Amino acid sequence: YYAPKPKNPARYLMPKGKKKRIHGEHLPWRDLRAAFVEHGWDDLTHVRRTIEVADQYVFTAGVDDAHLRRDRYADIAGPADRGAAVRIGVTHSPEPRVLDEFAGDGYDLVLAGHTHGGQLRVPGYGALVTNCELDRTRARGASRWGAQMWLHVSAGLGTSPYAPARFACPPEASLLTLVPRGTTSDNHRKAAPRKARNTVR
Repeated sequence: YYAPKPKNPARYLMPKGKKKRIHGEHLPWRDLRAAFVEHGWDDLTHVRRTIEVADQYVFTAGVDDAHLRRDRYADIAGPADRGAAVRIGVTHSPEPRVLDEFAGDGYDLVLAGHTHGGQLRVPGYGALVTNCELDRTRARGASRWGAQMWLHVSAGLGTSPYAPARFACPPEASLLTLVPRGTTSDNHRKAAPRKARNTVR
């Protein structure tokens, strides 16, 4: 939504209550959205949608950027379709308040990004920060959120334009293998490249 603006990288280590949000100029995001939709993308911003994939129905819903508090979960609130093969939520920033809403509505999986995997990680310790309310241990990869829902946070490919480096956090494009609950994933794991393995039941 905003162009980058120079910031002190040390701000990411400051307590959240002591930081004033700094934005650059507004970007033409509506034009970008229109181009994506024109080329076949499904925009899940504040909508619920059922998608047919290989004769299976996937129930999906998404919210706008929760980090900027542009999310309006009330627009998509309500139980996810139990008749679908899988129920997937999408959010840019994995803010716990939004994840709790998805979990409460019965979603199986939420896909998120935003954290860059921590971008700078300390071996044996992990991410220093997530730049959101999510705890450091979930800065990238798959983890459980509650009793039934999975969360997957992609570390992504990019960096902050004013901290253009990664350490112990290689760029990645995630490949998820979704399998029915209660089934083994060994065969799926053997078929996937080592660094792309994430099996979600």
